[in-house]
Amino acid sequence: MILETKRLILSSPKEVSEIPLTKYLNRNKLFLREFEPLKPENYYTEEFQKSLLTIQQYEWNNGQNYKLYISTKLEKDKIIGFVSLSNVVMGAFCSCFLGYQLDKDYCNNGYMTEAVKEVVNFAFNKLHLHRIEGNVMPKNIPSIKVLEKCGFVNEVISKNYLKINGIWEDHIHFVKLNHSL
Repeated sequence: MILETKRLILSSPKEVSEIPLTKYLNRNKLFLREFEPLKPENYYTEEFQKSLLTIQQYEWNNGQNYKLYISTKLEKDKIIGFVSLSNVVMGAFCSCFLGYQLDKDYCNNGYMTEAVKEVVNFAFNKLHLHRIEGNVMPKNIPSIKVLEKCGFVNEVISKNYLKINGIWEDHIHFVKLNHSL
């Protein structure tokens, strides 16, 4: 599965190699640390990423999680981030969580807003989800701006919501509803 926007290519784990993925993670290891859970050191190896891609493709095939890796159309072989739809629950709930991150050298160019809009379109029109939830630390202003530009609404603050970089952090709970269902 590949999605395209004006400037971006979003690829499923099946279309991604562990080599550019590992390069992306290592380039951004320090930059992303304050926004991520702690990772084991072997997380940043090709072997570990290859096994994760296999798991992600299995979860994709089973409708559990959808992770899309971002490349620009000018640099098709270079991963610059991802957007994910995780913990997909169908039935009466039809909901998931949105996650995303972007290479430090590609921030402030509108790439993440462009990617998130396309993934929301995929979630609502292909997966027929009703609700997408995104949770962001209050200090992560760029991420909050992405959600606001994509039409997400601030519902509430969740205290001590996720353990990020070893610390329990508050998160603002944003939601976007699919009103066509």
